[in-house]
Amino acid sequence: MLLARIGAGGMGVVYLGRSPGGRLVAVKVVREEITGHPEALARFRREAATVGAVRSAYTANLIDAGLDAAPYWIATEYVAGPTLARAVRERGPFPVVTCRRLVAAMAEGLASVHAYGVTHRDLKPQNVLLGSQGPQLIDFGIARGVEQTALTQDGQAPGTPGFTAPEVLTRNEVGAAADVFALGATVAYAATGRAPFGGGDAAAVSYRAVHEEIDTAGVEPGLAALIRACVEKDPARRPGPAELIRWCAVDTALVDDPAYHPLVAMAEVVPDTPQRPPNAPALAIHDLPTQGPPPSRPNPWLVAAGVGAVVGIAVATAVWLLPGNGGGDGGNGGEGGDKPDGPPGHIQDIGTSRHAWNGLRESCNLPGEEQPPLQFQYAVTTGENDPSGEIPPGKAEIGYRLKYEEPNLPPYYVSVEVKPPHLLDTDEFGYVSKAADLYEGDETQWKNLVYPDDFSDRAGGKVRPAPPLADDPGEWTVVYHHATSDKNHRSVVCHGFMADTVSE
Repeated sequence: MLLARIGAGGMGVVYLGRSPGGRLVAVKVVREEITGHPEALARFRREAATVGAVRSAYTANLIDAGLDAAPYWIATEYVAGPTLARAVRERGPFPVVTCRRLVAAMAEGLASVHAYGVTHRDLKPQNVLLGSQGPQLIDFGIARGVEQTALTQDGQAPGTPGFTAPEVLTRNEVGAAADVFALGATVAYAATGRAPFGGGDAAAVSYRAVHEEIDTAGVEPGLAALIRACVEKDPARRPGPAELIRWCAVDTALVDDPAYHPLVAMAEVVPDTPQRPPNAPALAIHDLPTQGPPPSRPNPWLVAAGVGAVVGIAVATAVWLLPGNGGGDGGNGGEGGDKPDGPPGHIQDIGTSRHAWNGLRESCNLPGEEQPPLQFQYAVTTGENDPSGEIPPGKAEIGYRLKYEEPNLPPYYVSVEVKPPHLLDTDEFGYVSKAADLYEGDETQWKNLVYPDDFSDRAGGKVRPAPPLADDPGEWTVVYHHATSDKNHRSVVCHGFMADTVSE
């Protein structure tokens, strides 16, 4: 029985389920729009095969899968606990002792995965769950066994900028040592709360990973030396997982670390099984609640910062879970504590629009320039994917809210930018909405905008209406900006959606 939606992204929607015997499972269902895409389905099938092959205490094990006909799905063990990214973002950097225990536990997990002939290839803070039994490695969507052929397109390295090893970026040379590099970068983030090779353009971050030193400023010298050993530019000089475990010399498990217990407790409460009359039909998927306080109506594109009970499979977690260049405080004022000098109206192009969403990778090329407020949630629903039928075909509803109330806070103005596919290879600004105060009224109620109705281009002092989705089918990018004036704004969240040619 499905209980709730707990995540979504470009590849699909993830549901929390309960078996007849009471076991909790996470079910990932591929969305209809990409079922006809051979590469996407091959990636999904490979993910299922990889998760099924790796039986480890450090991964969420595969329970079942439906891969022969649509709807395609895989079910894994449900892991209650926050991602490492969320834990650091909300609670701050880990103590030195906790970081050492984290290294030892993750190294043991990698050794277990590598023993099956599998390299993860995308280890990062979003793909480490802090469960009650210890850290769990998730999202094997681009993992590869020694006998498998890469699905990555020519010229594209797998992984995430800042966590991808130099040999992968320069030679597409993927091996166990690349996972050790990613482990070092992940622990650097846990120890500092900062992106290990800085923020900004993906190409610039990757350049620094290849040519510059990792950021260990302020880290205890012994831990900093361990991190730097993991991220040696030459993969042959990096320690293996067994050597890392010996280096850490821990005498207490991570799960017994006093700093770890409060992090595990950040998991969401599992919803009760719906009580229905014996002869009543089962709940339809669009009737399921979203874990946590539900939105104003079912929304299959919900991607929530507040979702703590993350599933042990490839849930698309937005890249703003990593800090931006300056880091910000993750609080309500944004980076540097900017105070509104507005209210702003419609934000203007200031030469910073380089975000581009990739549907297959379920992510944007850049993180936000500052972190969003805590509990910030956002959602995108197109008319073709709206189970309620309230959104007309050819339009998209773009919303945001706070998961919980934050009373008595100063204004925080949000403006949304939407970029059609033809603008993604340019630095041109997209079509923008009027800025609105996140805290005005009931901040837990969705503030919804409709594309193209509520968006326009205001370059050069002229107002031009936004074009219909049907004019430019493909991958559309949605960027949420924190605006303190029309010409002073910074991105906080990047997401996107697929648009097909439709009749309006």
